Amino acid sequence: MGIDFKQSWPAPTAPKPIVIIGAGGIVRDAHLPAYRKAGLITAGVTDVDEGRAQTLADDWDIPTAYRTLDEAVDAHGTDAVYDIATPPHVITDILPALPDGAAVLVQKPMGADQDQARAIRQTCRDKGLKAAVNFQLRFSPMMMAVADALDRGLLGELLEIEVHLNLFTPWHLFPFLIPMKRVEIAVHSIHYLDTIRALAGNPNGVFARSIGDPRAPEFAQTRTSAILDYGDRLRSTMTINHNHPFGRKFQSAWLRVEGSEGAMMGKFGVLYDYPNGEPDELWFARKDTDWEQIPLRGAWFVDAFTGTMRNVQRFDAGEDDALYTGVEDAYQTMALVEACFRAMEKPAEPLILD
Repeated sequence: MGIDFKQSWPAPTAPKPIVIIGAGGIVRDAHLPAYRKAGLITAGVTDVDEGRAQTLADDWDIPTAYRTLDEAVDAHGTDAVYDIATPPHVITDILPALPDGAAVLVQKPMGADQDQARAIRQTCRDKGLKAAVNFQLRFSPMMMAVADALDRGLLGELLEIEVHLNLFTPWHLFPFLIPMKRVEIAVHSIHYLDTIRALAGNPNGVFARSIGDPRAPEFAQTRTSAILDYGDRLRSTMTINHNHPFGRKFQSAWLRVEGSEGAMMGKFGVLYDYPNGEPDELWFARKDTDWEQIPLRGAWFVDAFTGTMRNVQRFDAGEDDALYTGVEDAYQTMALVEACFRAMEKPAEPLILD
């Protein structure tokens, strides 16, 4: 087939240095490796735990570990891009301390719920922040190729989007999730909801159930079923089970995008044997052709984290016309997440047996 699909976001011509707010695991495992790979410079880091910030700075040769956020802002003003990598409930406290007009990348989700997302959006509007949310799955080589295929009409009319996960996630690696009332959709499947929106736009509504599992009793939800209502032409579903402990043979983590003229299957490799993972895969078929594997130039982890930062840098410099996951768009993903939780509060239609 030999089609060269778009798989990466272009680099900024003159990138600004990055100041990271928060020194947790996602920064060490994804942000910093992605920025180093892309040749982006991290100038400083700050965290409420000064020791953790200093350790990260030492490990990654970051010039300065700032004692406070104010100290970092005083040092850089709007001459840096601020990368907020903190728990969602503190984002509303951080944004007001940033300089007006600053370029900002905010770790997903956009607050703990839609009310916080609304407050974040308003702060960004009031301060003129050039702010995007790190919904990075859209920027993975695999998903950029799928979006490119759709844009070029290679799949025809979009008819099916399905996300299917059946694997074992080591929940013990995420103890911070234990006290949370919203887990699976809010922290994990939010990526798929955002990506489905990026491909198909906003649904008319959603039917959803997210439940716990006795095999992961400390966590509020680890299994989800959802149907996104796009009318009578496009069918979109999510079926998610993080508790399949019976070996690799029948584990799966796939996205299927199918149209009237072609289809694509994408494998989320990072989710298998997490955090070790396997390579991502992308397959493409058109009518009357065999499936062909599309060579991928990178993976969701960590290459997608390069794309989100590049887009913010380029938008700040006037090289991109829009923020692909800007706060205005990201707010709509949060609205979809909230609709899922509202749907869970509604009773299912009972059977009439008489």
